[in-house]
Amino acid sequence: MLALARRATLALAAFGLAASPLAAQTAYDSVDPFIGTGGEGHTFPGAVAPFGMVQLSPDTDTGCQIRDCYGHAAGYRHDDPTIQGFSHTHFSGAGHSDLGDFLVMPAVGDTVPLEPGDPAKPGSGYRSHFDHATETARPGYYAVTLADPNIRAEMTAGTRVGVHRYAFPAGAPAHLILDLRSGLYNYPGKTLWSSIRLRPDGAITGARETRGWAPARKLYFAIRPSAPLTGHAFLNREENIPYKGFQGPGRDRDDVAQLQGRALVARLDFGALPAPLELKVALSSVDEDAALANLDSEPGDFDAIRAQTRTAWDQALAALDIDAPAPMRTMLYTGLYHALMAPSVFSDADGRYRGPDDQVHQARGFTFHSTYSLWDTFRAEHPLLLLVQPERRNADFVNSLLASQEHSPFGILPVWQFHGRETWTMIGYHAVPVIADAYLKGVRGFDGTRALDAMVRSATYGPYGGLDWYQKLGFVPIDKEPEAASKTVEYAYDDWTIARMARALGKPEVAAAFEKRAGYWRNSFDAKSGFLRARKADGSFRTPFDPTAINYGSDYTEGNAWQYSWFVPHDQATMFRLLGGDAAAVRKLDAMFEFDNSKLDYSHAEDIAGLIGQYIHGNEPSHHVAYLYAFAGQPWRTQERLGQIVESQYKAAPDGLSGNDDLGQMSAWLVFTGLGFYPVAPGSNQYVIGRPFANRAALNLPNGKRFTVIAENLSDANRYIGRVTLNGKPLPRSYITHEEITAGGELRFTMQATPNKSWATSRAARPFSESTVR
Repeated sequence: MLALARRATLALAAFGLAASPLAAQTAYDSVDPFIGTGGEGHTFPGAVAPFGMVQLSPDTDTGCQIRDCYGHAAGYRHDDPTIQGFSHTHFSGAGHSDLGDFLVMPAVGDTVPLEPGDPAKPGSGYRSHFDHATETARPGYYAVTLADPNIRAEMTAGTRVGVHRYAFPAGAPAHLILDLRSGLYNYPGKTLWSSIRLRPDGAITGARETRGWAPARKLYFAIRPSAPLTGHAFLNREENIPYKGFQGPGRDRDDVAQLQGRALVARLDFGALPAPLELKVALSSVDEDAALANLDSEPGDFDAIRAQTRTAWDQALAALDIDAPAPMRTMLYTGLYHALMAPSVFSDADGRYRGPDDQVHQARGFTFHSTYSLWDTFRAEHPLLLLVQPERRNADFVNSLLASQEHSPFGILPVWQFHGRETWTMIGYHAVPVIADAYLKGVRGFDGTRALDAMVRSATYGPYGGLDWYQKLGFVPIDKEPEAASKTVEYAYDDWTIARMARALGKPEVAAAFEKRAGYWRNSFDAKSGFLRARKADGSFRTPFDPTAINYGSDYTEGNAWQYSWFVPHDQATMFRLLGGDAAAVRKLDAMFEFDNSKLDYSHAEDIAGLIGQYIHGNEPSHHVAYLYAFAGQPWRTQERLGQIVESQYKAAPDGLSGNDDLGQMSAWLVFTGLGFYPVAPGSNQYVIGRPFANRAALNLPNGKRFTVIAENLSDANRYIGRVTLNGKPLPRSYITHEEITAGGELRFTMQATPNKSWATSRAARPFSESTVR
């Protein structure tokens, strides 16, 4: 452990963790949207409002084939030399992708290329080189100079609108290219149909339907430029297929006012302009008229929308007041920023939206949100939103999940949903812990009984892999269903949260049934090897067994036995007993972090990044593991491991995230850890204490109260907790409760250079000191 301590010291020195005065920068100015745009982060730098429907951002490459697209999941990659255009929809940090809808690119001159061109061949299309020195990114604002046409491009966004502003060279004919063919993770045949038309008032509307990650996704747009068109051409680039108005590939027609097809591109001409051109764009899942109504719902020009969104970000980021050295402050505020992008608004200004049944519905009394990466975000992202967002917003999330269940063809809660459509990506029914955690932490504004019914229905009748076998056998059998070991433990945890909510609602029979199911994880534990393993339907464990093997479709989901054997957040005390007690559990935790991977090759596995031994911070199943030392009565070991993780997995740079941000989960982990505690088991109302990474931080809570965390003597050398007080009284335990935080007050750490091996070591002082599973 001496080597680990030395590494941690060097790590903290890099972040300058010494006492510092209150930072002069505002929270807004501390955010760096470029963090995560390189490496494995998959974030984008473009303009978005908090939870905005529109994510207006540059795409540096959309033409890659699926097998080569992983690094471009957000459209933008920091090390690319060219920009293809600016599209209006993006995921922040996803490991898979889609979207990139309605790409716009400015151009100048008498001849305008209508193909994006090859990134390796300058001048072969409409894409342009750019220099990072000309880029600016702030919450709600992005700007860059496109070097080839010498155009300054600026982007801002409201909730349902995006606004472009282009400064063209003086006297040059100005054009815009609107490419409906372009999209992220593109492939031939992905666009099923598209349309575009010029309306008499000069507005341009259209739509497209794509068959990508989500099936039959429809999206409509409305565009209103600040200057009148002097000419236009709507073109179909698909060979030999007739459509309205005309047929044939690439015919340049100025007299076509509307066009349908699968490969449409438009050239919009404006002539020489005396002032920058603004382009206001709105989206809708309902129809073109709804997109026009959304356009009118947020009045104002570029500067007005930018100012409104700046105000919205100032208010959202004000949930935290952080005093820390500049790199840590930047990382924490950027983490909060990334956590406030999704789930995103998806209903129109009038409340209508397109649901999972591909029908239009009306949200009554709530705003429908979509983009739920639930396998990732139930862990820390949604628990963070409960502390930093108003109750109404969190109730909107739950009501959106319940509306999706009501309109689902299968009658189940979402798994991985975006734009109202289900992708069936990842495992578990993790909408369940999101709903339970919200209810147990006091969020109302939704029908608790209806919510519990939806949770029970999903967990009983849902078409989740192996769920029927799980209910029959008490585990998912590997000879009937792939990734069986992971599914067993994730179903068990979800079932525990159902039981917790049923108890809170006075439904003891439901609670008892799901408490029993919550213990099914034990059926997959192999006492001989000390690992969670996949069993066959006859009860035997599958062989051969290699706890380090990571293969998609095998026993585990995006991981192996080392990570998944710890995924019992609701029943950790029982797991430690099965391992042979606290000392044995600590030895196994150490073995995980210190495993020698030199003879292993995980290059075939996209999401396996950020390894510290067999701990994989770049993917979610490991995220709670460093906190488990506290469950064994050794919280100082958690403090050491957290220093190691923060040092190696985060930095204030484009490649500052070791793995996909996954719609805010990687970022939420850092925000919680920076504060000094983490929600190991959402649904428990407990936060396990780790150690703080900020000198002082305050949560300005949705209920109007303030919870302040102070780290006295925090420095590179003083990285251990010596003493903890809560509201001036000694805190002898290694957890705090949600109720203690939301009551407001002060959590004060006194930091020191050596471990305090007497604090929070007794069994009564530990989180979940006894099994919570019957």
